[in-house]
Amino acid sequence: MPRYLKQGRDPGAIAEDDARVRETVEGILAEISARGDAAVREYSVRFDGWDRADYRLTDEEIQECLSQLSQRDIDDIRFAQEQVRSFAQHQREAIRDIEVETLPGVVLGHRNIPVNSVGCYVPGGKYPLLASAHMSVITAKVAGVGRIVTCAPPYRGRPAPAIVAAQHMAGADEILCLGGIQAVGAMALGTESIKGVDMLVGPGNAYVAEAKRQLYGRVGIDLFAGPTETLVIADEAVDAEICATDLLGQAEHGPNSPAILLTTSERLARETMEEVERLLGILPTAEIARKAWEDYGAVIVCDSDDEMVRVADDIASEHVQVMTRDPDYFLSHMTNYGALFLGPRTNVSFGDKVIGTNHTLPTKKSARYTGGLWVGKFLKTCTYQRVLTDEASAMIGEYCSRLCMLEGFVGHAEQANVRVRRYGGRNIPYGQAAE
Repeated sequence: MPRYLKQGRDPGAIAEDDARVRETVEGILAEISARGDAAVREYSVRFDGWDRADYRLTDEEIQECLSQLSQRDIDDIRFAQEQVRSFAQHQREAIRDIEVETLPGVVLGHRNIPVNSVGCYVPGGKYPLLASAHMSVITAKVAGVGRIVTCAPPYRGRPAPAIVAAQHMAGADEILCLGGIQAVGAMALGTESIKGVDMLVGPGNAYVAEAKRQLYGRVGIDLFAGPTETLVIADEAVDAEICATDLLGQAEHGPNSPAILLTTSERLARETMEEVERLLGILPTAEIARKAWEDYGAVIVCDSDDEMVRVADDIASEHVQVMTRDPDYFLSHMTNYGALFLGPRTNVSFGDKVIGTNHTLPTKKSARYTGGLWVGKFLKTCTYQRVLTDEASAMIGEYCSRLCMLEGFVGHAEQANVRVRRYGGRNIPYGQAAE
């Protein structure tokens, strides 16, 4: 039976925080819907101290941001984007349009049609998270999306050069320096100066995530993304230093980022807890990471790999770092996770920044029913049908007629009956099923 050596905050307290966020977001979105640009500007000034006549960056401003980066910076961004693009292209090639003749004269098919326009949110108020531009913009481009708008908040009172460079190099069509609820609200709802989009993607803080949740239905979204989560599954194949490093490497995302160690070794568990404390004494981002570890960190000791699989699937973490003697056991048996990082040679940071898999992943147990952002999220799989012969139309019509009348849908039945009469030469009285 799993034993908890450490647990995080009470779920009831977390629910209260969520309720406050919901109320705030609802009010701001209502204002943006009613007052458009004026409300967007008001909230940008209030939350980011940022105001300008047009939040859309000009070509000159974009080039100025690029000029502030070194050639090494540009080359590194290009390398990361090439990895993301390569994997996305392989994914796209795996998605096929189909057309099959399922019965003589009956042809069914589907087409994978890109969404027309997408708004990509790139977080950057606390850290300039340029990697999110790769993950959203490039993936949408590979899918074939026609119009891609990006929003990122100002960083230290101006557009973040690295984020702007990443957005531009990835292929964004419109780049806005705008953050928070006001950014996703403007992209989804549209304003006088910002044309609305069909879909919102990208991670963000609790307010951005809640705004996307409330806007879902008016626009599509990639997934319900909450604070970054990491689960380290380990046994004595690795040591406490690497476990603690991988836990804190994700805890620094924010003060509400869960970081959980799941292990079959109580010795490793206790040594990792000690190592976490040591690293928190030297980590420059320790103020945030410590809050996350104290409030949302957990350490769980299990009796077997099988039990760790069951506990891990219940947690359904966004990131799962597996460092055990047999990491492939977890690849074969786990079902609920955003992304797996198998073995000590890889880690979540590789996935976040450069290796090529997408880092926009499900949180808050939504890995039970969805995967992360990928090319397929930007595609609508739309079916079509055609009937080639009179015989096929009459034959399908007879079945359809009887099934419609079984349900009591006489009008539906007549849609079938008229085909049976016309193409099958049958005399079926109006309002009766084909015999």
